[in-house]
Amino acid sequence: MSLTETLKEAQKDAMRAKNKVRLGTIRMALAAIKQREIDEQITLDDPAVLAILTKMVKQRQDAASQFDAAGRDDLASNERAEIVELETFLPQPLSAAEIDTLIDDAIAQSQAQSMQDMGKVMGILKPKMQGRADMGAVSKAIKAKLAG
Repeated sequence: MSLTETLKEAQKDAMRAKNKVRLGTIRMALAAIKQREIDEQITLDDPAVLAILTKMVKQRQDAASQFDAAGRDDLASNERAEIVELETFLPQPLSAAEIDTLIDDAIAQSQAQSMQDMGKVMGILKPKMQGRADMGAVSKAIKAKLAG
């Protein structure tokens, strides 16, 4: 079952359970997926859907931190509730040790020597880590290894 089908099944379950937060979050995700499919006139595969869900989680994290800074705890808690619901559809996050091992393997595989080779390393890692690790943190770790 594809990730889109899983989302649609979860939407039906949320309707039956009358879980408004989950239902609203899933509807938002399905709308974002459908919008991209219509815009690009394609049917999205699971990695593309994962990228959309990951982006949605990141947007909500940013919004929650902004609401916290503005003292709007009610809105921040809504964003965090949506993050929890979205994360149920994402794969298990990688541990720090797993990320480190994957970075080392990618550097060896691409024979990266300096910062100019960063793109090669990221090209190898992105499909393996999509939705499972913060790519910004991964990028910093790669820079540290290539610089040192």
